[in-house]
Amino acid sequence: MKICVAGASGAFGTKHLDALGAIDDVLITSIVGADLDSLKDIAAERNIPHYSTDLADALACDDVDAVILATPTQLHAQQAIQCLEAGKHVMVEIPMADNIEDARRLVEVQQRTGLVAMAGHTRRFNPSHQWIHNKVVAGELKIQQMDVQTYFFRRTNKNALGQPRTWTDHLLWHHACHTVDLFQYQTGETACKVQGMQGPEHPELGIAMDMSIGMQVPGGALCTLSLSFNNDGPLGTFFRYICDNGTYIARYDDLFDGYDNKIDLSDVAISDNGIELQDREFISAILQGREPNSSVAQCLPAMETLYQIEQCFNR
Repeated sequence: MKICVAGASGAFGTKHLDALGAIDDVLITSIVGADLDSLKDIAAERNIPHYSTDLADALACDDVDAVILATPTQLHAQQAIQCLEAGKHVMVEIPMADNIEDARRLVEVQQRTGLVAMAGHTRRFNPSHQWIHNKVVAGELKIQQMDVQTYFFRRTNKNALGQPRTWTDHLLWHHACHTVDLFQYQTGETACKVQGMQGPEHPELGIAMDMSIGMQVPGGALCTLSLSFNNDGPLGTFFRYICDNGTYIARYDDLFDGYDNKIDLSDVAISDNGIELQDREFISAILQGREPNSSVAQCLPAMETLYQIEQCFNR
């Protein structure tokens, strides 16, 4: 499988390059990014034959079967459609779009082309959340409520590596997207009731820095999500699953019970790296000619729910 990684010099682009390096029978044949000198260094270090600042150059290569997009959010839908229309399978990092219209259009193009198009909803693949999902599917757990905190401290446009970004991040269409999709995936239902409030916009960044979201699915399960760019303390996302048969706390790839006892996840998946597992699913789906877990069609309901939440901000 010959892969192009676009956004290769960014934080998530680097994670995908590392993850692909751990998967057999995968060759990175092209990288794309904004800085030519940085791309040249990455290509030399990883022995990648082609690099360009223009995605179209990579799409024109015969030795590119599929593309992983780790580019700025505002480009996701447009570039994913560009890949599909060029005959390439595509995985676009979360979110697949920053508005509902583009998300719907991307799904329409995928259905028309029949190619694999997957959204990078990594939480579906983290072993901690997989363990919960397996228990729910087996009927051993029923989720009563998910309580989730997504906290950062941000005053400038910087990525996870502390490097400057050329675009502005967003609490709703990016960070809330993780939890909205995960809640609906874990419960197997789409939210029927939503509410949302956002705090004041930052005078320079032009985005809300705090947000509170509530959801309920038809089966009754609740999700309470708090997000902030103002949190000067422990950073990251922390998930509390309150179930009929126990309470569980997920901290990225680790899982604990309600008494902070760590749960052994060694037999959940081939790797404990959620990005690697996500990439393995993408490649496997292409080779097997099937719909992947976290296809853009499967993730569209999360985008529809985000759109409904957005309407609450304007009331």
